Amino acid sequence: MGATEKVWNALTAMIKLEDKVSRQSEAIKGQQQKIEDLTARVIRLEAQLELFTAAALVKKLRNE
Repeated sequence: MGATEKVWNALTAMIKLEDKVSRQSEAIKGQQQKIEDLTARVIRLEAQLELFTAAALVKKLRNE
């Protein structure tokens, strides 16, 4: 194997690695967006639960 072939193989491997890193970066961005969306949904659900719990407590107190 000549020096030129070794250099070529190294450059090819580096380009492939860069492509893999780029694809992983995009995948991570997508996952992060999904996590942020789910976090927002959980916050909304927590707020609704607190409101319903408070409303049930008020209703219970009025009926007593």
